[in-house]
Amino acid sequence: MAVCITDIARPGSDIVARYQGAEVATVHEAQGRKGLLAHYMRPIYRPAKIAGPAVTCEVAPGDNWMIHVAVEQCQPGDVLVVKPTSPSVDGFFGDLLATSLKARGVLGLIIEGGVRDTATLTEMQFPVWSKAIFAQGCVKETIANVNVPVVCAGAAINPGDIIVADEDGVVVVKRDEAEQVWDKVEQRIANEESKRVRFENGELGLDIYNMRDRLAEKGLVYVKQGEEG
Repeated sequence: MAVCITDIARPGSDIVARYQGAEVATVHEAQGRKGLLAHYMRPIYRPAKIAGPAVTCEVAPGDNWMIHVAVEQCQPGDVLVVKPTSPSVDGFFGDLLATSLKARGVLGLIIEGGVRDTATLTEMQFPVWSKAIFAQGCVKETIANVNVPVVCAGAAINPGDIIVADEDGVVVVKRDEAEQVWDKVEQRIANEESKRVRFENGELGLDIYNMRDRLAEKGLVYVKQGEEG
């Protein structure tokens, strides 16, 4: 038996709005270096940047039937996350499904599989992060689950979690941690900006980060050329 859950909880629109434009690297660091999807999840075109609640979808290898089921569950501002039940890089997704998602106001797709029609997707400006680009077609024979917890590219994702994606990759923020994480994102942004000013003024990271004593403790010794040993 497979299920399609129709009434998932989403974070408030106010908190989702805060993540618009957030950088994946900053969010990942702010929440303790967790939630990052695997390095092979790359955008099919650049620039690309989205943030929104996850609608999750499982698909059988080489079968994109359940993506059609998931489209109906998507709301404006959502991000569709697709996970094959076994590894597969077949072309699960193309421009027709993108047209359907775009008509429903979906911001983009995260898929640990293959996509095709990438030239058209780029022309449409429909953002996709995928594991592969592959023209292999799919069948529609096997059912799977929609809006259940999945592990996509090594990251646990629940329906309604916030997906943040940009040119550096994809990160997930748990729905019930979103406000707390955002506070840390803002703190990190402010901290980085203050350091940027100091770097621009010529200060060294060795001093800004108080590294000198730690380097000495590790055994680093400064010597002039010819005085080694």
